[in-house]
Amino acid sequence: MDTEHAYNLALDYLYSFVDYSLKKASELARADFNLARMFALMEALGNPQNRYPILHVAGTKGKGSVSALSASVLQAAGYRTGLYTSPHLQDYAERIQINAVPVSHPRLVELVEMVKPVVAKIPQLTTFEITTALAFLYFAQEEVDAAVVEVGLGGRLDATNVVTPRTAVITSLSYDHMAVLGNTLTQIAGEKAGIIKPGVPVISAPQQDEALAVILRVAEEKNAPLTLVGRDVLFAAGNHSLDGQTFQVWTTGATPLNLQIPLLGAYQVENAAVAFAALQSLRQQGIWLEDIDIQNGFARVKWPGRFELLRRQPPLVLDSAHNLDSAHKLRQALDDYLPDWPVILIFGSSEDKDVPGMLQAWAPRLEYLIATRADHPRALEPEKLLELAAQVGVPAEPLEPVDAALRRALELAGDRALVLSAGSVFVTAEVRTAWQKFICEGRI
Repeated sequence: MDTEHAYNLALDYLYSFVDYSLKKASELARADFNLARMFALMEALGNPQNRYPILHVAGTKGKGSVSALSASVLQAAGYRTGLYTSPHLQDYAERIQINAVPVSHPRLVELVEMVKPVVAKIPQLTTFEITTALAFLYFAQEEVDAAVVEVGLGGRLDATNVVTPRTAVITSLSYDHMAVLGNTLTQIAGEKAGIIKPGVPVISAPQQDEALAVILRVAEEKNAPLTLVGRDVLFAAGNHSLDGQTFQVWTTGATPLNLQIPLLGAYQVENAAVAFAALQSLRQQGIWLEDIDIQNGFARVKWPGRFELLRRQPPLVLDSAHNLDSAHKLRQALDDYLPDWPVILIFGSSEDKDVPGMLQAWAPRLEYLIATRADHPRALEPEKLLELAAQVGVPAEPLEPVDAALRRALELAGDRALVLSAGSVFVTAEVRTAWQKFICEGRI
């Protein structure tokens, strides 16, 4: 059988199970999230997740960046490093990586075939649960030295929460997925803090008081030593340009470490400080890391689709901001890095997002909005997005599919405006694919 055909059949198999990432908010609210079937699956596979040290990362925003930064440093230190993240941008295999290389399509097919008999014996497994098991199994088979595992949704009942990590990390918390996680920061923080295990060190990003109170309480209840960035680990921004940014990080009483990252946006300095704190925790537990490893790993990190500059002149920026907090951070990044450019926004969003709030945050910078939608069942209709754009005084037009929206945005921008994709990671992924196709076809 042709390799790509076999790969697509494997994906069809995975998607034949319940995939909550494709469900509407009303269905998510009724979802049966529990860890019993995931523990049963891992037991049947021999508990591969227990064969290597794990850094477990939850949070509303920044968890992917912290995961990527941490994995890059472990790799720079010479460790064979697994990285499990979600969702993917362009290829499902991106979710499961070793040393920054996604699992090959043939290997993913082999892994799927391997787990099928076990999966058949456990009712009601989901796409994400099976994919998580595939990642844990792959890392064990490839004998990784360590793995960084990003939580999918929430934490307490997330499929990844079958691990007992060396260190748990909670990045910045804000409002998202309220239908599942709750309508208050207290409720959301309670779900995220569900990854804290008895006696396991936990790292927290700076948090709003309401969220921090929950993390402090749960850490104390679990006798989990807590490191709070902004209190125990400090950081200071340095210079920034379109090539990256410099900053310093230090623990109380220690000499600051000079670092640089190619990731753009002031919020990425905070994410890097959180990753630094997590790596310090691993150091204290016998995972040997030198300062030069942290410097090299941070400098080499790649995390596409997050204020990613695909073209400088005129600028084309891809971002994955899809809640109000990340919308404000994106607006600040635009003002910091590209202050003089009017913005043509390619915008799509899922139905459960605060679209009016996001558009309000961006409105002063927007010249025009092209409303589109990704090939995703939770995507809002472009016509609905037009109504919301009108409410904040932004002229707009609907256009599908996404590649047509990109062509239109580039045409409107010419040499005088910035093209930005934001609002949905799925739209941004399709814009990235379309851009690469345009380049290959010589249309740019």
